Amino acid sequence: MEHFTLLLAIVIAVALVFDFTNGFHDTANAMATTISTGAMKPKAAVAMSAVLNLVGAFLSVEVAKTISSGLVSEDGIQPEVILAALVGAILWNLLTWLVGLPSSSSHALMGGLIGATVASIGFGGVNGDVVVTKVLIPAIAAPLVAGLAAMLATRLTYKLGKNVGEKTSAKGYRAGQIASAGLVSLAHGTNDAQKTMGIITLALVAGGALAPGSNPPVWVIVSAGLAIALGTYLGGWRIIRTMGKGLTDLQPQQGFAAQTSAAAVILASSNLGFSLSTTHSCSGAVMGAGLGRKGGVVRWSTATRMFVAWGLTLPAAGLVAAGAEFVARQGDWGVAVVAVFLVASCAAIWLISRRQVVDHNNVNEVDTPAAGEPAVDGPGVVTTAIAAVTPPPTAAAEAAEAAEAPAASAVKTTIPAPAPAADSTQPAGATA
Repeated sequence: MEHFTLLLAIVIAVALVFDFTNGFHDTANAMATTISTGAMKPKAAVAMSAVLNLVGAFLSVEVAKTISSGLVSEDGIQPEVILAALVGAILWNLLTWLVGLPSSSSHALMGGLIGATVASIGFGGVNGDVVVTKVLIPAIAAPLVAGLAAMLATRLTYKLGKNVGEKTSAKGYRAGQIASAGLVSLAHGTNDAQKTMGIITLALVAGGALAPGSNPPVWVIVSAGLAIALGTYLGGWRIIRTMGKGLTDLQPQQGFAAQTSAAAVILASSNLGFSLSTTHSCSGAVMGAGLGRKGGVVRWSTATRMFVAWGLTLPAAGLVAAGAEFVARQGDWGVAVVAVFLVASCAAIWLISRRQVVDHNNVNEVDTPAAGEPAVDGPGVVTTAIAAVTPPPTAAAEAAEAAEAPAASAVKTTIPAPAPAADSTQPAGATA
């Protein structure tokens, strides 16, 4: 029993490490658009998000119960299975963070749990109906629903603010962004922090410390909330850069629409017990907001890489977890090998990340494209299709634009171009 108690403690510690990685991996979901539009300073944004993640962890346990007693059968599950599942999830989180891709921490955890369970007791240990109804269907529906809602909300915000000055409108929507970002952070705490609560509860049930079907104890709720809040505060700056600048260029109106739409979808799913990916919801909302503004584009090369990562999350985490479970079940030495492998892999990924540091000082900088590559993807198939079905402007709108054009041209011609510096290196014929 002494060894078993130590193993259970190791499993709980690794679960909290996963919760920590979940925090910094998913900070972008709440704060990327707020940071990219300048509504909040980067450090202040992640601090606010961390506090609200902690608060959200105490609001519900429905998702935790889905993880602990719905996804896999509690019968026959050993602590080694939980450890292996967490190894698969943590490594996938860190790899996608390293390359700046906003993949789903939720699906990494569930993929690891499914893979380790299948390796341990077979496919009979996985509740297929729960996987389909509460994991796969929401994974497909969430980005579509959030994206459509954000696109419509973006168009509505521009329509309502067409008679308001640009500076006044931007200032108001930046304030709205702060409120909506707080709502997303709160929603993230109600959804993602519970996943770690569920996995720790499952480990306690497997270890005989809790009866099957029990709710997470208070100390589990507190520790999971603190771990995800700490990870959020440190900020996953690489993924924040991708979400804020890599997918599309957002104005404050779009940021407000994207965050509000994503928060509504996440909160609704939490109340229904769906283990929804906040990454899928927020990424879909960002793309929808990008398409909702006239002339806005989505960088489909980045989006395609993100979609590929989404598709690989469940099987990749599951395969790593299955391998870890096979080694861990060999006994004490197997558990030690898995633990050493996890620590060494985490250290190696961190060292690689130090070669090109991304932090709060350069999070809004965009990488310079290589020679011959465009700085921004042109309008893709989806953008072109949406533009094709957008109603043409009315005669009144065209007349208003024609009236504004001469005035704008006059203002432009009255501003003298600055004289070039003596040591200017501009090529001949370049304009200021």
